Amino acid sequence: MPNAVCRALLFDLDGVLVDSTECVTRTWRRWAQAHDLNPEKILLVAHGRRTIDTVRLVAPHLAAEAEVATLAHSEAHETAGIYEVPGARALLQALPRTAWAVITAGIRPVARLRLRHTGLPEPSVLITADDLHHGKPDPEGYLAAAVRLDVLPADCVVVEDAPAGLDAAQAAGMRSIALTTTHTAEQLSAATWGLRSLSQLRAIAIGTELRLEFQDPLWHSDDVAA
Repeated sequence: MPNAVCRALLFDLDGVLVDSTECVTRTWRRWAQAHDLNPEKILLVAHGRRTIDTVRLVAPHLAAEAEVATLAHSEAHETAGIYEVPGARALLQALPRTAWAVITAGIRPVARLRLRHTGLPEPSVLITADDLHHGKPDPEGYLAAAVRLDVLPADCVVVEDAPAGLDAAQAAGMRSIALTTTHTAEQLSAATWGLRSLSQLRAIAIGTELRLEFQDPLWHSDDVAA
């Protein structure tokens, strides 16, 4: 069984700990229809990005801040189609609070609502779009989480489901685990390890370190497996 050692796990939220695909898809489709935009093109680029970055990318002619406020209000009150990802609860409960963080492209009210709705623990370090000047694929969020956990970037492992998040992890100098929950393995091949489900990952705290065990990974880099 391939395994590795790190000091902190840095989790994306949507698609990693929480399955919000139904809710997110419904929100973007409704918004696209209101502005006569192609929802399929929006959904191709929206996952893993801050809402404001997506709006600027797909509709540069609109007032981004106003559109984001409308979208945020909708998502901050919507729990239909929000589910806990299998394996998330067991994994988080096995981690010391000083050894994990959540970094999401969503705003804080939405992130906290989804964590509360699923009953997952809220991390001591939660980095949201509200805290950042630059969203993924910029590494700012992951680097900020490492600082707040007092861990070197090289000692962090990022858990992601989107190419933009994996690009951010790589730019931060961190190893990464890709979950093929929202994208194909080919799209996520930049990750150090690939898993079909979070249930395939086990973390064991040993002193200040975490021993990561992978059950039947889709891929792993031999140069970092130990």
